[in-house]
Amino acid sequence: MNTIAPPNKVSNPASVNKALEKGEGILRLAPTWVPRSFLMPGRRIKLAPQDIYAYGANRGGIDERWFASTTPAANENRVADEGFSYIVVDGKKSFTLHEAVDHLGEKLIGKPMWDKYKRWPVYSKFFDNMGPIPHHMHQSDEQAALVGQQGKPESYYFPPQLNSIGNNFPYTFFGLEPGTTKEDLRRCLQNWNKGDNGILDLSKAYRLQPGTGWLVPPCVLHAPGSLVTYEPQWGSDVFGMYQSMVEGRVVPWSLLVKDMPPEKHNDLDFIIGQLDWEANVNPRFKEAHFLEPIPVADTLSSGYQDKWIVYGKVKGKELFSAKELTLMPGAKATIKDNGAYGIVAVQGFGKIGNHPLRTPAMIRFGELTEDEYFVTNDAAKSGVVFENLGEEPLVTLRYFGPDVNPGSPAIGSTRRA
Repeated sequence: MNTIAPPNKVSNPASVNKALEKGEGILRLAPTWVPRSFLMPGRRIKLAPQDIYAYGANRGGIDERWFASTTPAANENRVADEGFSYIVVDGKKSFTLHEAVDHLGEKLIGKPMWDKYKRWPVYSKFFDNMGPIPHHMHQSDEQAALVGQQGKPESYYFPPQLNSIGNNFPYTFFGLEPGTTKEDLRRCLQNWNKGDNGILDLSKAYRLQPGTGWLVPPCVLHAPGSLVTYEPQWGSDVFGMYQSMVEGRVVPWSLLVKDMPPEKHNDLDFIIGQLDWEANVNPRFKEAHFLEPIPVADTLSSGYQDKWIVYGKVKGKELFSAKELTLMPGAKATIKDNGAYGIVAVQGFGKIGNHPLRTPAMIRFGELTEDEYFVTNDAAKSGVVFENLGEEPLVTLRYFGPDVNPGSPAIGSTRRA
C-alpha cells in the first residue's frame, strides 16, 4: 500500500454529502499540479508561464497535471498534499477526493470497487515535456510490495488539442530490440557513470501520432516522447530509470533503484530481473500495445460521438479504461456509463449536469477552473447530460477504474474512428 497519507481531514463530513447533493452526484475538482526535478516542462498544459516553477526552481518545473487523484506524488521534498485532488465547494478548495472516498466509499465509487480496494485505485494525468523521459519501467505488484508499494501499469493517449507542436522528440522508445541479451543490458548498467550508458541503442522508437495511444504493462521499458500525454494508470508512482543520461542531463543511480529493496541497490542481476524479458523483446510489440480510437456506437447523426481511447487488459485484468466524448455545437446528449469516472475538458465549453464546463486558455497556479470533475458511480449509471453551448466542438476525456468496462474492445481491434 502507498505509505504517504493525505494531509488533511474533512472537518465536517456532512459537507461531503452537501457537495454531492448540490452537484447532483458530480464533484468539481481543483487543478492538481506536480513538478518533476529531472525533466524540462513542455509548456502546453495551460499553466501560466510565470508559474512553471511555482514550487521553487529546486523542485523542478511543473510538467504534470493530475486528474481525480487520491494518489500522492512520490517526489523528494514534496509538499504535504502533492498529487491529491481537491474538491471545490462554494468556490473554495475544501477537502481532498481521498478524504471524500474514505468517508463515503461505495457511494462515490460503487460497492464492488470499494469492497475490493477500499479506495479509488487509479488516476490520470497530463504529462508535458520539452524532450523525452529516460528509458524506465514500473514495477509489478509483487515487486513493488517489497518496498511497501503497489505496481503501476499505465496507458497513453495523445490529445490533438494539446499537440499542435510536438516539441523536441515526438517519438517513444519501447522495450528492447529482439535478440537483445541480458548481458547487453548488464553492460549498460556497468557503464552508468561513464556518461550515456547506451541503452537506447538496444531499443526501438515509434513515431507518436496525436489521436492514438499505447497500453504499457509493468516491467516494460519505455522512454516517453515529447507529445502531451493523457495517462490513465494505476494509483502508484513507482518506477526505475534504466537510462543514465537524457539530453545531456545526468540521471542519478538513485532514480533507478528508488523502488527496489535497499540491499538490492547494487545487485545487477536483481535489477535486470525486474524486467519482463519476453514482453520487452517481443518482435510484435506494436501489435500487442498500440491503441487506436474505436467508436462506442454510431451516434454522429445525433451530433455527438463517444470513442474508446484506452482499453485492453493487463495480465488478463481490466484495470482502467478511457473514452473521448465529442459534442458538436448545439448538441445535447445523456451519457450513461458503468461506473464512476474523472473527466476533463480539452476543447470548447458547455455543461455537465448542472455544472459549467469550460476549457481554459491559461491557468494561474492556485486558480480554480471549471474544466475538471469527478462523476460518482450512481450519477454515471443514471446518465449525465452534456450540452455544447459554444461554436466549436466540446471535447472531454474521462477515465474509469478497474472492472468497470469489461465489454471494452480488445487491443488489436481493427475498427478505426
